[in-house]
Amino acid sequence: MIRSMTAFARRAHQASWGSLCWELRTVNHRFLDIALRLPEDFRGLEPRVRRAVERELRRGKVEVSLRYQPECATAPTLALNRPLAEALVRELRAAAALLDEPAPVSPLELLRWPGVLEAGCPDLGPVQEAALKLLDEALADLVATREREGARLAELVRERCRRMAELAHEAAELQPRALEAQRERLRRRAAELAVELDPQRLEQELVMLAQKMDVSEELDRLAAHVAEVERVLAEGSPAGRRLDFLAQELNREANTLAAKSADTEVTRIAVELKVLIEQVREQIQNIE
Repeated sequence: MIRSMTAFARRAHQASWGSLCWELRTVNHRFLDIALRLPEDFRGLEPRVRRAVERELRRGKVEVSLRYQPECATAPTLALNRPLAEALVRELRAAAALLDEPAPVSPLELLRWPGVLEAGCPDLGPVQEAALKLLDEALADLVATREREGARLAELVRERCRRMAELAHEAAELQPRALEAQRERLRRRAAELAVELDPQRLEQELVMLAQKMDVSEELDRLAAHVAEVERVLAEGSPAGRRLDFLAQELNREANTLAAKSADTEVTRIAVELKVLIEQVREQIQNIE
């Protein structure tokens, strides 16, 4: 299914150990670019988080952030390293005895000494597993959002492709009329100059003009590119790069059509084609 690269998803979970909240944001990008913001206690999950994102997404700039708020019962606890504290106090008293007027040492200064306070670390294994499960749910929401928006983008592209096919058909029907208009223009010019035209010479000039004005190949390629766009959209697999290439080819054919045009109606069609192709390219920039 065609997917957009722009989406947002949020999933939160509350349990006895605290709360978790994932936020996922994606925007368009040429490749898959993953930016993670994880709490320090969850840094070890980074490889697994990356693999989970890569399993679901192919392109886009992805911002993944996790917030963790522990409950008081599971928050880290502090414990006094009593043997080390007592040893420090003894050494401080011994050092103070060497001084005439030693300055008092506050308990806070003692607690700042490395190793005096020890932090107890709770077991975060179950919390991390819950976070990964919640991530899978958030990714499922994100993919569903990308698919819904992708379906709308695909329909917009199809509408413009149908209009391009109609314009190409109109341009093909105008070709004989454009050649006849050139014939009449040459005759009027000759009449204004009071010049007698050689019929054979006139036909030679018209043949050369017809060759210069012939856009049948461009219209055939344009129709083929439009059909390929519709086929790729129907296929449903990630196709953003393929569609971008086809949009460039469509634009090339529209430019050639405009350059060869000797008829105002064909020129109008070429301009409208270029507008439609630019609209298609803008939509394709958001397709995965």
